[in-house]
Amino acid sequence: MSDYLPIVMLFVLGVLFAGLSFLASGLLAPRKRPTAAKVAPYECGIVPDREPPQRFPVRFYLVAMIFIIFDIEIVFLYPWAVVFRELHTFGLVEVLVFAAAVFFSFLYLVSNGALNWGPAKQLRPAGSERTTDSTIARVGPGQGPGAGQAA
Repeated sequence: MSDYLPIVMLFVLGVLFAGLSFLASGLLAPRKRPTAAKVAPYECGIVPDREPPQRFPVRFYLVAMIFIIFDIEIVFLYPWAVVFRELHTFGLVEVLVFAAAVFFSFLYLVSNGALNWGPAKQLRPAGSERTTDSTIARVGPGQGPGAGQAA
């Protein structure tokens, strides 16, 4: 039983911390309901003139995935760097496989537009072929560049 005492104590401390956090939040929170002005969305001092869209663009989630991928990479590379001399060739191969997986997941996210933040590019429909007649603006005599010069 003495082997499990630290685990039980940690569990009891976790439950006490969570319970006391909820109790303190209930005691210290304001009693009255927030007004409509406090609940309204607010961004940079500008009152929004339209409701926000119901869905976020996928790019937000892709950026979050990039963040998670690189966090996981650091979490695994730090311990590897500490003991890399004991791992020899096996450790090198394993970290190269892991780095390749991270690199390919990054390429997948970039190919899906994770880093494209501008507006979506629209291609113009192909019109008729350009000619000098369609490109050069027609001007009357005495109106174009060089008008008034003697010939």
